Amino acid sequence: MDQATDFATVLPELDAEGYLVDPADWNEDVARALAQSENIELNDDHWDVLRFMRDFYEENQVAADARFVIKHLAERMGREAQKKLFVLFPYGYVKQACKIAGMRRPRAWSTG
Repeated sequence: MDQATDFATVLPELDAEGYLVDPADWNEDVARALAQSENIELNDDHWDVLRFMRDFYEENQVAADARFVIKHLAERMGREAQKKLFVLFPYGYVKQACKIAGMRRPRAWSTG
């Protein structure tokens, strides 16, 4: 099975920009496939961010703003949290973290 077939069998419906149409369709296999499409190999820090984002979404029915994720990371990493978030997701929080976490693209936010 080639990589394109893997994505087709794992990924639920995506919008034109590659975000999940329905965040309820997210699971860890979907996250791995979306991360792979962004050339990101998920590690424990990525999973920490993704799980926080999913928990926040479950509780609030809205994607977590980057500042909430940075505050979460700061509990473990201190002042390096903001820098770490952008090391983990080098093309931006909305472009990569929100996409991999299965959020719809937040329309009111910049793509950074």
